Amino acid sequence: MTFSPELIALARYLAGEFDNQVQASAEPVWYVHLHLWHRPLPIPLFKESITLFVEQANALTLDQPYRQRMMQLYSSAESPERLHVQYHMLKDLKAVQGGGCHPDKLRQLTPEQLEFLPGCRLDVTYQQLTANTYHFKASLPENTRCCFTYQNQTIQIDLGFEAMPNEFFSYDKGINPQTGQATWGALLGPFRYVKRQDFSLELSIEPRH
Repeated sequence: MTFSPELIALARYLAGEFDNQVQASAEPVWYVHLHLWHRPLPIPLFKESITLFVEQANALTLDQPYRQRMMQLYSSAESPERLHVQYHMLKDLKAVQGGGCHPDKLRQLTPEQLEFLPGCRLDVTYQQLTANTYHFKASLPENTRCCFTYQNQTIQIDLGFEAMPNEFFSYDKGINPQTGQATWGALLGPFRYVKRQDFSLELSIEPRH
């Protein structure tokens, strides 16, 4: 599959294992030390897209990762320079738990095992810093709510991130659907992750000429 240079750069920046150790050490009251994985899938699930498996874990319990989800990166069919990130939920979380460290768990995934999440699509803007580097920002469109049902509860998340060559800032926040108040996540600013391991060589990508 062939992709635009901007989409390839975004995928390469995201693909990796990250942690926010520096931030957590500086502000331990406000930020838990977390590890975050963005793992490219061994087998592509969608045409004209790049898909990453995402999960995170407390640094004290790395064997208990949580918040498993999928990020589908793609360019707009109408305007290829416009980038989007669509989130999907996994129907069987236990089957893929730990896939960030053990990608073989992801090898048997099919599109039928994912649940499309309406309203959970980010629009991506970017600034080209040099000939080969970018600063990406992703956010929900205005007046959009990312809501889904999990364990018979309605979950609402305000999604967003920034991606640079070796850094990832997460703005994800859990929202109380009744009050609209943020209850967990990046309440006092983004979680500032630094890339510790690069997975970009696992991406199945070709540049578009």
